[in-house]
Amino acid sequence: MSKLTLTPKLPFYRLNTCKAAEFERLTLLNTEVANTLLSVDKSVRRKYTSKDFHPVEIGSMWINQTIRNTCAQTKVKKFKRLPIEINNQGYSVSHQGDLFTISLSLYRGQRKRIPLTVHSASHQETLDKIINKEAFNGSLKISKSRKGIWYPLISVSMDVPEPGLVNGWIGVDRGQNNIAVAALPLSFGKFWSGKQVKSLRRKFQKLRSLLQESKKLKKVKEIERHEHRIMTHINHVISKQLVQFAKDYNMSLRFEDLSGIRQTSLQRRKNKSDASKNRDHWAFYQLELFSRYKAIFAGVPVESVPAPYTSKSDHRNGVIGKRVKHTFTGVDGYTCNADWNASRAHWSMAWFFMSNESS
Repeated sequence: MSKLTLTPKLPFYRLNTCKAAEFERLTLLNTEVANTLLSVDKSVRRKYTSKDFHPVEIGSMWINQTIRNTCAQTKVKKFKRLPIEINNQGYSVSHQGDLFTISLSLYRGQRKRIPLTVHSASHQETLDKIINKEAFNGSLKISKSRKGIWYPLISVSMDVPEPGLVNGWIGVDRGQNNIAVAALPLSFGKFWSGKQVKSLRRKFQKLRSLLQESKKLKKVKEIERHEHRIMTHINHVISKQLVQFAKDYNMSLRFEDLSGIRQTSLQRRKNKSDASKNRDHWAFYQLELFSRYKAIFAGVPVESVPAPYTSKSDHRNGVIGKRVKHTFTGVDGYTCNADWNASRAHWSMAWFFMSNESS
């Protein structure tokens, strides 16, 4: 059995103003406790317990978790904001009608737990597994988004079955012209175009440049966060479709290992100045990371293959050919789409390296 860890984000349902203000007050109080600990020498810090903060009205389980979190931070000098957090013994999850509730006690000396309703959204299956003891809940953290929405973050770990036998593999090539290309063996490929991402990168780069000239640096940060959220959403969508594509054909996914690509892959200075062409701005690893955890949940095997020469190797025989922009040309004159050839070449290169290791 494999183990999968998720962190569902569950906004509170119809949280009134008084409760929201209380969460804010307790978060600031918790931050003061953490900063008080940081002012103490590291050797003494670990000896503190909730008894040393008896005047603080936050519950002892929350204070003890704050102490553990603060001691784990070795380089932080001061917290701007530290959300309150509790371990799995301090709360419970239940199902009432069509809604889910999280029961917890916030204050010192108060044993009765107060139920708070949350939006289940797309995490209903995960919450049902917690209630049915099919998943194990970890710590709970109460945080606030930049839009002022309060939500608990629950760490959930569950056992998932090992992937079964598959019919074959699907090579996945990542790039800029096409964010991802998935090729079935001896068959067609599926393309996810990068035109939208390139356009958005240029748009946000131009907008940031104008804002920087106007000295609106706070707005620049907002634009950067907005761009990050959009790109993360795009990677989530593509990774979900990739895993479903593999599941429909009972195949495994094979990614090229791009670790250290920024150090080994040289770029022209002109490309570095263009956000749509600068590879440092493209979240290749994030796409693989999202695909991997979704694949584990769906029972789809995922493998990594060496990256060198996969984009220049002929998928039919592994011989180095010539790649010019979107076209690959083999030594015998055979031509095809370069990204599709690279995704198909993942198997031939993997077979080549495995045969060398065995010999």
